[in-house]
Amino acid sequence: MGEFNFLQSLPAIAPEIGLTIMAIVVLFLDLYLPESQRRNIAIVTAVGLFATALLYLLLWFPTPTEPEGLGAMAGLYWGGMVRHDTLAQIFKTMVLCAGALTALMTIDVRGLGRKGEFYLIVIVATLGGCLIAGASDLIMVFLGLETLTIPLYILAAFRRDDKRSAESGMKYFLFGSFASAILLYGLSLLYGFTGQTSLQGIAAYLGSDAFTANAFPVLVAMTLIVVGFGFKISAAPFHFWTPDVYEGAPTPVTAFLSVASKAASFALLVRFFLLVFPVEVVIDNQVLSSGLVINGQAIPDFWVNLAAVMAVISMTLGNVVALAQRNIKRLLAYSSIAQAGYVLMGVAALKAAPETGVAAIGFYMLMYTFSNLLAFAVIILFTEATGSETIADLGGLSRRSPWLSLMMTISLLSLGGVPPAAGFFGKFFLFQAAVEANMVWLAIIAVINAIIGLYYYLSIVKVMYVDHSPYEENEIAVSRPVAWALGLAAIAVIVLGTFAVQPVFDWALRSAASLFV
Repeated sequence: MGEFNFLQSLPAIAPEIGLTIMAIVVLFLDLYLPESQRRNIAIVTAVGLFATALLYLLLWFPTPTEPEGLGAMAGLYWGGMVRHDTLAQIFKTMVLCAGALTALMTIDVRGLGRKGEFYLIVIVATLGGCLIAGASDLIMVFLGLETLTIPLYILAAFRRDDKRSAESGMKYFLFGSFASAILLYGLSLLYGFTGQTSLQGIAAYLGSDAFTANAFPVLVAMTLIVVGFGFKISAAPFHFWTPDVYEGAPTPVTAFLSVASKAASFALLVRFFLLVFPVEVVIDNQVLSSGLVINGQAIPDFWVNLAAVMAVISMTLGNVVALAQRNIKRLLAYSSIAQAGYVLMGVAALKAAPETGVAAIGFYMLMYTFSNLLAFAVIILFTEATGSETIADLGGLSRRSPWLSLMMTISLLSLGGVPPAAGFFGKFFLFQAAVEANMVWLAIIAVINAIIGLYYYLSIVKVMYVDHSPYEENEIAVSRPVAWALGLAAIAVIVLGTFAVQPVFDWALRSAASLFV
């Protein structure tokens, strides 16, 4: 690793340092601001998170010269615990934007908008997501996961006077603790048999002759780790907590949970697969590796098949069960399970098409972050005005709030994969990765599931524009901060589906290339 250089290592954790400072600022604002000004805490949080993301993109952009000469240790800092590369950058940006938009969306929510501790916990959860995105050691992996999930347990049960919120928090805590215990047991077994905590060291062990003697227990440990990851990304059959928690948690919490936790966990999943099970690619006529060693059986077909099977189950179960939902938050919960299935298709393609797979996952998660948050922003406004989360009660929304119905339509079309929204290219890139990986059958199943998903997304659009409801006359007030959140998310969805497709996909390709040395 060479001599430790503090200034050189600082950019690797710059967002985390910024978030820590922000947490202290928000804590003091909560203590000293009078009740009449507590609404400003949400604005400070949102501006701080957006500023952190912008500074991270402009000032601490990982450059190709940083890892030069370091070989397999490229971009590793802080004793090999953290990796500073483009993959970390793109996913940290997603998590920071998710936190910022969530703060803006919460500003007028009863029981949350003026609670400074709510924004403090969101910042801590965002910090955990950023740690996960750049984790390169088992210790940092687990610390990051717990820094993300423990605040989410609290947020899910934040409304103590609401039985549904308390129930969702308890369910999330129980299931999450169980999944974390399984994950930790898998990580400890992996360390016990390999003697390594760094992902690079584990890769070296798996490529050595010593792996042959311990192949079975190491694979058992890996299976336990996959179970833990499956819970974090809401993939079937580890999805059982998702509908109840999404429905019972406060809607801003559901919005943040649905994108930030999933994005950070997929960043970790991609890094774990490509560093622990190295693959070869050819970039600029050079044969490069994603890890320390190359082993002919680097990613056994078992792992590829496991990811493919989980993708099929998640897509099919999520989309089919979503058809029967009458509560909009439960529908989006099953939609989230289906979306995890689509992304797992990119994970399954990592062995045969690593570059395209990583880039497709990065683009899709960026698209999904803004699309899902846009949908939840409209739901927050609707439920605050009516107290209803029933899909049928969205009837007539286009007549009393045409702009809100337009925002919701943009979001649903993106989630369904209809151009010019970003979801079209998101799904296209994932399908392309599966085809390049010679998994045409998986792409066909995904296309069929996308058609099923499009049906229930368009059903909601039909309700808004055609049907009637008892709440048609209810006025829905939209404050300026929430309008900013809606506008920023909607513009991001449209721009990602039109002008910015190629630049953003190239950025995602660079995140893939940064894994190979």
